[in-house]
Order: sequence, then structure tokens, then C-alpha cells
Amino acid sequence: MGKFEPYRAIGCITSGVPFSMWIFDTTDGDPRLLRFRSGHSAPPLCIKFYANGRHILSAGQDRAFRLFSVVQDQQSRELSQRHVTKRAKKLRVKEEEIKLKPVIAFDCAEIRERDWCNVVTCHMDTAQAYVWRLQNFVLGEHILNPCPENPTPVKACAISACGNFAILGTAGGWIERFNLQSGIRRGAYIDMSESRSCAHDGEVVGVACDSTNTLMISAGYQGDIKVWDFKDCGLKSRWEIGCSVVKIVYHRYNGLLATVADDLTIRLFDIVALRLVRKFEGHTDRITDLCFSEDGKWLLSSSMDGSLRIWDVILARQIDAIHVDVPITALSLSPNMDILATTHVDQNGVYLWVNQAMFSSTSNVDSYVSAKEVVSVKLPSISSTEPSQIEHSKFLMNCQWQSLINLDIIKVRNKPIEPPKKPEKAPFFLPSVPSLSGEILFEPGELSANEMNGTGDEKEVKKARVDTPSSRFLYLLLSSKETGKFIHGLYQGIVSVNFGYGTSNVSDYS
Repeated sequence: MGKFEPYRAIGCITSGVPFSMWIFDTTDGDPRLLRFRSGHSAPPLCIKFYANGRHILSAGQDRAFRLFSVVQDQQSRELSQRHVTKRAKKLRVKEEEIKLKPVIAFDCAEIRERDWCNVVTCHMDTAQAYVWRLQNFVLGEHILNPCPENPTPVKACAISACGNFAILGTAGGWIERFNLQSGIRRGAYIDMSESRSCAHDGEVVGVACDSTNTLMISAGYQGDIKVWDFKDCGLKSRWEIGCSVVKIVYHRYNGLLATVADDLTIRLFDIVALRLVRKFEGHTDRITDLCFSEDGKWLLSSSMDGSLRIWDVILARQIDAIHVDVPITALSLSPNMDILATTHVDQNGVYLWVNQAMFSSTSNVDSYVSAKEVVSVKLPSISSTEPSQIEHSKFLMNCQWQSLINLDIIKVRNKPIEPPKKPEKAPFFLPSVPSLSGEILFEPGELSANEMNGTGDEKEVKKARVDTPSSRFLYLLLSSKETGKFIHGLYQGIVSVNFGYGTSNVSDYS
């Protein structure tokens, strides 16, 4: 938790969502947010490194789309979905009901971050795709609707290398291109050989674009891979895998396309030569995710059997493998190849792994483990290993901390029934001094040195101790001493004059 700064009124720490620290330093006693840390409240579904490996984009089942900082956790935040809290309060519903459905796939491009929206997302059972302006951490102004005549959920998306176009694939086999700046449709990819006007006879599981906006690659669930002309939207070539395809990953710099099929085999295709170049086998359960390294020499894959395998594309063999006690659901390797980010089943966090090969001596090909050797590792525990410190509060009285629970009730109870009244001002001729309570305090008369030592005349001491006349009659009598107009004091009536004379000690002023 760290050390508190001196002379700061740190209030309390809450462990909700987000984990926040509040400070009580306002005049009215209300707290304000000082620090907070937040994350996914449900397991993430897909992740991807961004900004040269400094940030990680993560989409979770809690309907949140987040940006995590690898360098400084204070920069981590959730992308805004435009006044979710305000709309939820107005409709009196939970914020989760206002947010968009969970993201199942997304793509991003850094080249146009400062110009317009540079992230596109596909959501669960949603026929539209949404764009995000990552520079402002906010949802974009355009909504992409592919094939509005026959809307089906969007399943795949990709952004071109130039950052101007977004390619969307739907569950109905439709593929369409949109302009990210305006949100306008710029063409549809249709295969005339299909039974209906669409790109694939079935669900589109993946789309990708090459580095020069020349080719567009798409894959259908039925096992067909198609290569299209990016600009003219015409079909150039196609081939069949022979089994259902569930995921594809394309590397723009080496032109290799990796496909995952139901037979637990990873196949690599050369898009330029249009042929199969590699085949990797070793997983024993459903393959959840795979990604290329930045240089295209490594291919990483994860499976529900708990294994994470690293394949060398050039050597066409496995070079490393680990077994995690909790299966990996999504992974992403940083552009510098020094950090691997993973998400796991029923785990709300994003785990970071260090590539030891980047910080050790040059590895030898003979030192690579075989496909049968798998190193078992366990996920690090997020629970604290330090002894509990809650017993320190046993020395406090209950009244010192239970009042925080009923703080609102105490404020209502202590609220005054009537507003405080301002005290009346003293007459201008009476010397007074200011006070904190607002009451009038008269300034006492100053005593001489003889009076303070007790050697002065008793009559002078009594006279000095009398600050003001005790009645209005006596005041009028003293004020008329020099003017001689004593008759004005008799105009107030016989009863008042008699009462004033009886209650006054006139001898003190003689």
C-alpha cells in the first residue's frame, strides 16, 4: 500500500471495483478520489500488444475494453463508452446493462491514431462493429453495419496496413470493406461460384490484409481459404483444407498464413506461392490462440490441455514448451519479443512472462527441447504472502471506526433545525473585540501601575472596574455631565426614572 505523505488527511481505502483510495481534505468533510487501480471483473477474452509493447489492449467478459500499461500502472484505464454511468443512473439500471456486449475480436493500427478511429471491435451476437479513438480513449462516432439487408453477427475484423479501411466478416458469410474516417461502405467481396451472393458458404472465422493493400485473405468455417484482390474485390485463388477452420493469423512481413483446424493441427500457407509450407502437431486438446513473433521466425500456440508451445518456422520444429496448471485462453507477444502476455481460464488478470532467451547467452539449436519434453509451471499467486495486519485495529475503540459506517446518518442527525442567527451588533461607541464564536466581547479598561499593584485609591479602582453604565438612565445622566442638559433624561417617565435610579449605584460615579 505504500507510505502516506506527511500532513495529508488520508481517509480510507476501498476494495471494490475499482480499488480506490479516498482523501478527506475538503472543508465540508466529503472525501475525494486520490488514487485508484482497476481491472477486469471477469476473465478477458482477447488481448494484443500496442504502442511498441508499452500497452496492452484487453477485452473481457465484463463488457469492458481496457488499455493496460506495461511500464506504469497509473496509465491503465478503461476506454469510455460515452456516459455509461450517467445513463445507468437515469434509467436506474446497472452499468453492465448499458455497456456494449463482450468483445470477441478486435484489430488496431497505430499509423492513424492521431487522425481518426484506429480500433475496430466485434461484439458477441451483435450485427454491428464499433470503432474506437484510442488517442482519446473513447468510443468512436461511427457504427459499421455490414449487409443491412440480411444482418448477422460480425465474427471477424481487420484493419488495413494504411489504417484507412476496416474489413468485416459475418456469420452469414458476408465480407465488406468500410472507410474508417467516414464509416461509409467501400465494397463487398462476393464469390460468384457460391450458391448465394456472399464470400463464404458459412461463417467467416477470420480476415486479414497484406502490407501493401494488394491482397485480402479470408477463411470460412467450412475449411475454405480465399485470396481476394483488395481494391477490385475480385476472387484470385482458393484452396480447401479438408476440415473446419476455427482461427487464422497472418504475418504481413513474411506473407505466411497460420490456420487452426478441428484436427488440432497448425498449418502454414505461403500466400504468394499459394501452397502449404509447414505443419505443426503436438496439442492434444482444442487450440485456443496463436500468434507470430515480430520477425516472423516464431509461432506461439496455446491449447486447453494447458500447454504453451513455441514453434520455429525456419527449422519447422518445436523449440520450447511449457505446461501451465490453468489453460491459456489468449496470448500476445510484444514487438520486442521480451514479454509474453497471457490470459487464463476463470482468471481476471493478464499475466506477463519474460522471455529468458532475450536476457541470456545465445541459445544453441541442439539445446532446444524435443516435442515430448514439457516444463510444468504454476501461475503466480495474487494473494499476499505477508502476515495479516488487521489485528492492529484491536487496540482501537469501536466508536472510533464504527462511526464511518453511519457517517451519512450522523450528518443528518447533527444538521441544525434552524440556521444559526447572526448576533446583534454592539453600539458603535462601545469598544469591543472580535471573537471566534461571534459573541460581543467588550474591551476592558486599562489599569495603571498603582492599580495593578494594589496601592491605588479604592475609589479609583472601583471606577476603573466599571466598564459601562448599568442602565440607560445612568448613561444619560453621565453623558449630560458636561452639557448640563439633565432634563432630557426625565422625558422617559417617572417609573423608568425611579427604576433606573434604584438599580444604579450613583455613588460610584460621583
